[in-house]
Amino acid sequence: MSETVDVVLIGGGIMSATLGTLLKELQPDWKIVAFERQGEVAQESSNAWNNAGTGHAALCELNYMPDAADPSKAVQINEQFQQSRQLWTSLVAKGVLDEPKTFINATPHMTFVRGEKDVEYLRARYETLRKQPLFSGIEFSEDSRVINQWAPLLMQKRRKGEPFAATRTPSGTDVDFGALTRQLFDHLTENGADLRLNHEVKNLSRQRDGSWLVQYRGNVGRTPGRLRARFVFVGAGGWAIKLLQKSRIPEIRGYGVFPIGGQFLKTSNPAIVAQHQAKVYSQAAVGAPPMSVPHLDTRMVDGEGSLMFGPFATFSPKFLKDGSLLDIVSQVRPHNLGSMLKVGATNLDLVKYLVSELLKNRARKIDSLREFMPTAKAEDWELIQAGQRAQVMKGGKLQFGTEVVSSADGSIAGLLGASPGASTAATIMLNVLKNCFADRLAEWEPKLRELIPTYGDFLNDEPAKAAASTKTTAEALGINA
Repeated sequence: MSETVDVVLIGGGIMSATLGTLLKELQPDWKIVAFERQGEVAQESSNAWNNAGTGHAALCELNYMPDAADPSKAVQINEQFQQSRQLWTSLVAKGVLDEPKTFINATPHMTFVRGEKDVEYLRARYETLRKQPLFSGIEFSEDSRVINQWAPLLMQKRRKGEPFAATRTPSGTDVDFGALTRQLFDHLTENGADLRLNHEVKNLSRQRDGSWLVQYRGNVGRTPGRLRARFVFVGAGGWAIKLLQKSRIPEIRGYGVFPIGGQFLKTSNPAIVAQHQAKVYSQAAVGAPPMSVPHLDTRMVDGEGSLMFGPFATFSPKFLKDGSLLDIVSQVRPHNLGSMLKVGATNLDLVKYLVSELLKNRARKIDSLREFMPTAKAEDWELIQAGQRAQVMKGGKLQFGTEVVSSADGSIAGLLGASPGASTAATIMLNVLKNCFADRLAEWEPKLRELIPTYGDFLNDEPAKAAASTKTTAEALGINA
């Protein structure tokens, strides 16, 4: 007879780590088993060098607010990041997480644009956002001297007479999601969770009693195994689509994913790093997916500072860096083929953009960096490969963002999509709890409010509460502006 557990988590990234932590706090007696294909957790999208580490709060990312007069999406993203900050604050206080500086550091968020049209847009965006309580600290300038104080590398040897402008929010953050994931899993295993590294889940099948038969195989020795789970969460990045399809839940019908890879230019030269303390975003190229917005970022990973610029889009049919060349083909089903073909036919700008990116050699990538940093020298920068992102395709549209797919009975859920992903993991996992454990929410609410004090509230609607919450978490996490 197969072993029976309460929860199976598939994938060793920030999403599984966050959900597992919440469930361990809510139901300490539940037996949790986590599977990870690799020999360590946080080796794909959650790895520090596979993402830009931006604490996505819509402070600098223009794609969350294409209409300068409509702040709704930006406010929503910021609200979600505040929930993550509150959860991390609580977990630090409880000793679940280490010192905050091991995973989060204060890093101003900036937006820098050039040309009259974009300057006008950024000014209008600033005027809209500064009236929103969660964006009260935002600053705007078209003065080269001010922008030079904010980010000197942007202005050195900048061509005179060119219209430019910038916004800056001092309360931005840089987050090492790899370190955060490892710390959460360390706590889970210390408190009874079973983390099975080098184990790959091969199949999921629903049983008559509503549980799930999880069939897996060890990567060492190829030893097969299976267990039953009352609840399954598929947080396997790009591979989530494959496992959800194997589950045969009707809710996955119509979904497909399109993989987009990326590269960054990186420098750890102390003389250069010392001149830039910010994450600076700009406008995306025509046809570029939102995740390809160019940005020059301060990073702090394992106590070492560096700068990253990018991303430069790459293409691979793999859904994970360590995936299969057949991934993009193996997902095709009669129910999603038409939608996928429509996406290809209606996103010619994206195709053109990807082709242009693939044709860029290293010298042209350095030229792109010099549009941000005119003094950049090629010898100071190296190219690193970032993680794979699997963008959601549904209804003939290519969707950007994250989406939870769960069965009607709440016995299984999975996460598809990409950014803002990790930054909003707390909110996304709270939604999983709402969708899959609705009958327990009333019982769990006191504990959830202990972990996330403004659980269920909208901070932006209450200026005093927004100010108090951001101040409290900033002080606790050591990210005071």
